[in-house]
Amino acid sequence: MSTSASDDSQALQGGQFSLQRVKSYADLLSGQEIARRVVDQLGLEESPKALASQISATTKVDTVILTVNVTDPDPERAQRLATAVSTVFVGYVAELETPPGKDAATIKASVVDPASKPSSPISPNTVRNLALGLLLGLILGAGLALLRDTLDTTIKSTKQLAALVEAPILASITFDPDAIDTPLTSTLDTYAPRTEAFRVLRTNLQFIDPDIQRKVFVVTSSLPGEGKTTTAINLALALAEGGERVALVEGDLRRPKISEYLNLESAVGLTTVLIGKLPLDAAMQATANDELEVLASGATPPNPAELLKSSSMSKLIGALREKYDIVLIDAPPLLPVTDGALLAAEADGALLVIRHGKTTTDQVSSAVDRLDAVGATPVGVIFNMTPAKGGDGYGYGYGYGYAPEAPSPSPTA
Repeated sequence: MSTSASDDSQALQGGQFSLQRVKSYADLLSGQEIARRVVDQLGLEESPKALASQISATTKVDTVILTVNVTDPDPERAQRLATAVSTVFVGYVAELETPPGKDAATIKASVVDPASKPSSPISPNTVRNLALGLLLGLILGAGLALLRDTLDTTIKSTKQLAALVEAPILASITFDPDAIDTPLTSTLDTYAPRTEAFRVLRTNLQFIDPDIQRKVFVVTSSLPGEGKTTTAINLALALAEGGERVALVEGDLRRPKISEYLNLESAVGLTTVLIGKLPLDAAMQATANDELEVLASGATPPNPAELLKSSSMSKLIGALREKYDIVLIDAPPLLPVTDGALLAAEADGALLVIRHGKTTTDQVSSAVDRLDAVGATPVGVIFNMTPAKGGDGYGYGYGYGYAPEAPSPSPTA
């Protein structure tokens, strides 16, 4: 933009006037009047309001230069619209700045640089968007990870366990995806990692109350689904393999599973003996290992808790203790029902099975409180389904096999 002046003073005043006016012209360029004239000139079908949204104008500081930008999906159309906007604007300024009765405008607008055809789109900016997306993804991922760690109270390390349970961690049983189809170690190779883990558990169990020759332990957990039953069975198998005379009792009268796993008769067992219909020796069932015998659950009673806390149950545990080196009682989980705590009070203590990444700190604390309430204590912790790698490095059964090497083939003559 420029002004007409006859001397330096008038030129200075005209320049200041132009600077003031040019700011208002930037708003004028993006208004609907300019857009309406362009629509009429080019015969466009879109409304002046829609076209005005495509037009923007900026000013350079301390100059009378206006930069007009027109956006459109078609680069050629964008150039044509920008050219029309500039032409219409020059004429419109001439109309506005020509005083009544005069032929010349006090301010003149001129096109310095004609509209150019853009060589690349201004939107979307792929590189910028990818960079921003990556940055936002990293921030969001880090935030979600932090939030998850903050809200996740599941047990994932032995340090957490040590702070919650005043009992030694006897073993860490590595998660085995094949355990769903083959839950028992008796079906595995003798050097399989899961088999070795239960052997180590067997060894560590010997250090609990070493002065007691015949021991009775309850195997339980906080909630269902932590692997207590398969742990009890596999521990019993490992103990029997080591030469111990073992009795495995199906003390979970609500959801008995041991008979199913070992293919035994479940209709006769613990409840049959407790109500006096059958002597203990007649109710015990043999297994493939001569050192292991099982007392199945028997018929499901309407009052499991009352039956398990009866004097008959105390006498039965005493009879089992006299006959076997180790008695393992698979008890119900501690939080849903009281059965497990009642059995633990009659035994030498509870072996608490805790599932990695599922059992929470609150659940473990509540389970320990349940035991304390009846005068029972956890004497050992079994950390179940731990990752094969990672974690804090503690435990037994890391998932590494250590089988004897296969013999080398004999040389041929």
